[in-house]
Amino acid sequence: MSKITVIVPCYNEEQSLHFFYEEMERVAAEMKDNTFEYLFVDDGSKDNTLACIRELKERDEKVRYVSFSRNFGKDAAIYAGLSHASGDYVAIMDADLQDPPALLPEMYRAVTQEGYDTAATRRVTRKGEPPIRSFFARQFYHIMNKISDIEMMDGARDYRLMNRAYVDALLSLEEYNRFSKGLFGWVGFKTKWLEFENVERVAGETKWSFWKLFQYSLDGIVAFSSMPLYIVSIFGAGMCGLALASIIFIIVRQLFFGGSVEGWPSMACIIILIGGLQLLSIGILGIYLSKAYLEVKRRPIYIAREVYTEKSIPEPGWNQDA
Repeated sequence: MSKITVIVPCYNEEQSLHFFYEEMERVAAEMKDNTFEYLFVDDGSKDNTLACIRELKERDEKVRYVSFSRNFGKDAAIYAGLSHASGDYVAIMDADLQDPPALLPEMYRAVTQEGYDTAATRRVTRKGEPPIRSFFARQFYHIMNKISDIEMMDGARDYRLMNRAYVDALLSLEEYNRFSKGLFGWVGFKTKWLEFENVERVAGETKWSFWKLFQYSLDGIVAFSSMPLYIVSIFGAGMCGLALASIIFIIVRQLFFGGSVEGWPSMACIIILIGGLQLLSIGILGIYLSKAYLEVKRRPIYIAREVYTEKSIPEPGWNQDA
């Protein structure tokens, strides 16, 4: 009999938790040869998410939780869940049921019987999403696969089941700036991909605005590719070559045809163009430098305000005063 820990990052999910719990109980009954642990990670929610988790804990001893002191982001919540998971196999899924728990038995068979280290999921449709958001999401995956050494599947979700070796590999990556979708691919191992159609949220609203997704995509590019720095270098070399050619042209024209005060508008345009490229280059360098600055400070990935997991529960005969 194997133990499966289900990590559930939560941020303002009070409306979804009971629906999620009921669906997971149905799946757990189907997988009755295994024991389950539900590990909720409250990512600094501002609603009654933590109270709902505590209520579930009182009803079911399988429920565990970690509550953050503030919102640290989903990637920090995933790391906290992995750190406290005690199962032989570990799954990550959202509380809004956009990650169908019904796929868990098939994922478990892939890892335990088919020789895979992890079974991951990807959406093959984006039904219900705004077209502009779907377009930019597809372009992000296309760009990442072009400029990065890791493979990122279009429509990949954080929803996956992992064996203990895979989990330990992820925990060995203690970087502060975490981009989980990239880390899943970077550690390698043998992965089986399961496809499903997009599922609407069971309750509540998405916490991901277009601007937050854009920032997240930039974090992914910076974390797993140095191509922007190469592009900036190429632009810089090209502008230097253009400037050298312009200097030669101006000198030749002055020597053979005389000077002229005409052409200041075109000169102003050139100066603005070069200045804009310089600011762009400095901005890109600044993003990389800021990420390095956050890493060298060695701040914790998250701070827990309240922890109730298997590791924090006293064992029988445990002496608190010892």
